[in-house]
Amino acid sequence: MIEISTKIHDQYSIELKVGFVTRKQQRMNDFSLAMWMFVPRSLDITRTTYPKEMFYQDVKSNIRLITPTFLLREIVDGPAVPLLNIREAFGAMASSPTKANIGEYEYHIKMFASIVKSAMRDEILHIATNRIEPDANALCEGFIENAERILDEYGKLRSIINVPTVETGVMQMYLRGDEFLGDVAGKHLLDLIAWLESKDMKDLSRKASALYSKIGNHKKNMSYPELREDDPGQNRLYLHRFSVLKKYIESVLYLRAPKKRDGVLVEQIYLSIAAGIAMIVATGLSALFRKQFGSMALLLFIAMVVSYMLRDRIKDLARYYFAHKVGSKYFDNKAKIIHKDVELGWLKEGVDVLSLSKVPSDVLAVRNSSHLTELEDDMNPERVILYRKSVHIDRTKLQGNTDYDFLGINDILRLNVQNFTKKMDDPIVPMKTLSSDGVVSTVLCKREYYVNLVLQYSYDDVIEYKRFRIALSRDGIQSIEEISQ
Repeated sequence: MIEISTKIHDQYSIELKVGFVTRKQQRMNDFSLAMWMFVPRSLDITRTTYPKEMFYQDVKSNIRLITPTFLLREIVDGPAVPLLNIREAFGAMASSPTKANIGEYEYHIKMFASIVKSAMRDEILHIATNRIEPDANALCEGFIENAERILDEYGKLRSIINVPTVETGVMQMYLRGDEFLGDVAGKHLLDLIAWLESKDMKDLSRKASALYSKIGNHKKNMSYPELREDDPGQNRLYLHRFSVLKKYIESVLYLRAPKKRDGVLVEQIYLSIAAGIAMIVATGLSALFRKQFGSMALLLFIAMVVSYMLRDRIKDLARYYFAHKVGSKYFDNKAKIIHKDVELGWLKEGVDVLSLSKVPSDVLAVRNSSHLTELEDDMNPERVILYRKSVHIDRTKLQGNTDYDFLGINDILRLNVQNFTKKMDDPIVPMKTLSSDGVVSTVLCKREYYVNLVLQYSYDDVIEYKRFRIALSRDGIQSIEEISQ
């Protein structure tokens, strides 16, 4: 299964999160994804103005394990796997602080904090989108109580490792997890408080605020950085530290995928064949001229020049054929997916700028399923960028000797669109109109350009599609909207 979500990451970047979810009963899992970007022709995106190298400069890809899924109440409730795992790792490390035990201890701190972060995010989203009104109270109260229990249970772990055998640096690993959990819980509590205030649920709002204050007092006691309304320097430090902490905690999920060019051997074989053909032609022409004209110096000289010119042209044509014909069957890059020095699988990727005539009819049908204006049907003023990805995952190696059930991997793609905005007109256009009282007035209109994204993805011989409409202006990304089929 492939799960896809998208959002605006920043002013000029789109984030596409693609989850490659493996089947539990299937060892080898293969996925393919094709991202068709339909770009207005006026933006002048062509093979010349936007070569492959520029696309790969604009794309940042992070490959990571999908965070194990737990409900918030399952993290520390009774025989909860995350709490049992972290307690066991803490006890083993405190008794015998070997390099291996310290590594396991740090691993479980990061996993515990990552699981809590993911569970809190999911439950706050569920509360905000819940449509069963009588359940709202129970959902909110459950979040507050479970969040407090998690923070309390993590706090109790300190007594296990606050012993003479544990060095200061090792204790710091625990404190980083403690600070991160407080920051994450505080952030989600603020979202919950704002939602409760909007629903006039004052009792629960006070309860959430009390927990937020409790977290704040703990941070003060531990001398962790905090946000302050009137201290820009402190807030800058807080933001930087939180960003570093987030990377530190989530590093346990990130995978290595060093890339190298794909199809190099095949390319060299084709080019060698081309060089051989070119040499045969050049040598044949030279021999033919010798046979016809003997040793006449001038004619032989001309024959040699012509044959060498033809040889070079044949080689160039062969290179073009590989790059644009044969090369289209291969990918640009390939990478092994590695976690803890274990190869979990591989991925390949490729990109090209195409004409509309090269787009399959089923993809065009999805693109043309709805338009902002019927003129688009007639004019079709678009260029097409095709980004392809193929992923192979060995589920047995994915599970390995881990204590958690990893469903698959997430590929988080960020595409910077600043190169798309270079040829755009002013983002605000003044337009004159006549008001109802007969006075000429000026109306400011936003000028936007629309990039249509069609995602074609397949797994287990099932092909599915998603379509998004991205509104851009010279000021950056204005919106992303999923278009239902």
